[in-house]
Amino acid sequence: MADKTLKLEVVTPERKVLSEEITSLIVPAIEGYLGVLPNHAPLISGLEPGVVKYKMAGEYKKMAISGGFLEVVDNKVSLLANTAELPEEIDVTRALAAKERAEERLRNKVGVDIFRAEMALRRAIARLRTIGRDQH
Repeated sequence: MADKTLKLEVVTPERKVLSEEITSLIVPAIEGYLGVLPNHAPLISGLEPGVVKYKMAGEYKKMAISGGFLEVVDNKVSLLANTAELPEEIDVTRALAAKERAEERLRNKVGVDIFRAEMALRRAIARLRTIGRDQH
């Protein structure tokens, strides 16, 4: 079965978030979403804030990340993320409030770091999509 699975390891500066055998992976790469299956060619890619979707034991699971890097080599996927949150770790109230704050800043634009506000909005949306609460 080793040739039909990938070892996924998700690590942030603070902790190891996940270490599991999976059968597929979709990540928010710099140029768009990228799929990884067993026996994928070696690859290194930057990651954007978004939702990581992976299939484990026949079931799709999700996690929110806020950017980082992905390395694929020899059926091992290393995801080095700035932050990574599993659905059960996401505070819905906090994510909704962060989304509202970022949207308000982007509407007003006066004295606002637009890039920072856009990144905050993308992180909040990723969290909400991970738990199925985003309306977009």
